[in-house]
Amino acid sequence: MSRSTDTEIVFSESFAEINAERFNGWIIHLICLSGSGSFRYNDRVTCIGSNEVAVLSHPELVSEIQSNDIRVEFVAIKTKFIYNLLPANHYGVGGGISLFENPVMPLSADDAVRFLSDIHRIRERMNDTHYLFYDELMGSLTLTMVYDLFEFHAKLYDGVAASERTANIVRRLLSLLSAGRCKRYRKVSYYAEQLNVSAKHLSETVKHNTGRSVSYLIDRQTVPMIADYLKNSDLSLTQICEEMNFSSLSYFSRYVQKHLGMSPSEYRATHSPVKRRFD
Repeated sequence: MSRSTDTEIVFSESFAEINAERFNGWIIHLICLSGSGSFRYNDRVTCIGSNEVAVLSHPELVSEIQSNDIRVEFVAIKTKFIYNLLPANHYGVGGGISLFENPVMPLSADDAVRFLSDIHRIRERMNDTHYLFYDELMGSLTLTMVYDLFEFHAKLYDGVAASERTANIVRRLLSLLSAGRCKRYRKVSYYAEQLNVSAKHLSETVKHNTGRSVSYLIDRQTVPMIADYLKNSDLSLTQICEEMNFSSLSYFSRYVQKHLGMSPSEYRATHSPVKRRFD
């Protein structure tokens, strides 16, 4: 097993490790090379065979792992790392819902080779921590893998948005979020009112269909907006705070600290066009 020290990425060939406790809060991206296996996930028994990929957004839900001479390779990546990389597009959230319901996708031989190549590129560079633009490099390689997964999923389901096959209430919530409502409204109660359901019912429905909370989906759309604003040096922090409808600058700062891992000023300095000195 290999692990990067900075970006929280693990490479492994052990099928038995997919529910390891240390992967709670991670996402596992796995391909079966040969043989077959099964596991229980989200209260369903799931089988996987050669040239099939599994995306496990909640490894803690995996149990009853069975192997029939299965050979696999996978990369496990911190959910927060991927969360901060991806744009808040509707397909990504909807595809995640579909994969929570059924985490295994069969691939063509060519697509299996492509996905395995994605994993190998990550594995080959993950220990190059001396590389000046290491975080950006690993982010780029991870995004390539994730967008390939989006492509595989879209082809498998004929490009139909995954959320359209889930509960109507989740589809409508995603539509509101995709329309940018979270720029001004981030309370669960607001979305429950818009959908004419109670906050409890909305929370339970979303949790059942996605494995995530409503607040998670709201934040999933909000954080990339804030990150983009912070990269725009023409806007002051106060202007961004007002544009995103935060009640105070201190609350805005706490929100950014929680979701981006640093203060607004630190994030802006870190992600400015010239962020490293070449002495």
